[in-house]
Amino acid sequence: MVLITTIHESLPYIDPEPTPTERAAAEALIAAELDDTTPPHPSLPALLPSHFTPRIEQELLRHSRNEPLNAIDLSRYESLSAPSSTKTPDSLHLWRTALQRARTSSTYLSSRRTNLALLEQYGKNAWLISNAQLEDILRGLERELAAVKGEMDGVVIERRGAQEGVGGEMSALEEGWRKGVGRVLETEVACEQVRREILERRRGGAV
Repeated sequence: MVLITTIHESLPYIDPEPTPTERAAAEALIAAELDDTTPPHPSLPALLPSHFTPRIEQELLRHSRNEPLNAIDLSRYESLSAPSSTKTPDSLHLWRTALQRARTSSTYLSSRRTNLALLEQYGKNAWLISNAQLEDILRGLERELAAVKGEMDGVVIERRGAQEGVGGEMSALEEGWRKGVGRVLETEVACEQVRREILERRRGGAV
């Protein structure tokens, strides 16, 4: 079964899109916050040195080289061929090695056959019941997820409606603010002109 995944838009709906310059400035601020070269806070304790066992060091080195994991030698369980029948000084050693490998393979295959028989007799039904229980749990979680998704969609719709409902008022307030700022600037310019005229008249009268 496929879990339901949804990405919700959380940005305002009535604000204009940022310009490329504004977006670049925001990304620069984010990159500065995420800079790894920033030293840690002095209140944080120093990290303890790591001590790995030789086996862990070997595994980390293997992983860094992207080498495959060869933890189990499967060749010992493969079909074996008898050594050469030629009588040589090493033939006895070869036959002993082949016999040991044959015993290992036989023991493994016998144990595997026993385990498969036990699984067939006792474990199959328990495995199927366990899978059915896990599927029930998954269906319950998906129902909860769908319910939460519906609630989130409702909140998003309400939020969008609320923002769009006050969009006109926000635009009017912004326009009024712009006009007010413009009038203040015009008043300041007019006052400055009057002040200069007064100063000029005073200087003219003094002369």
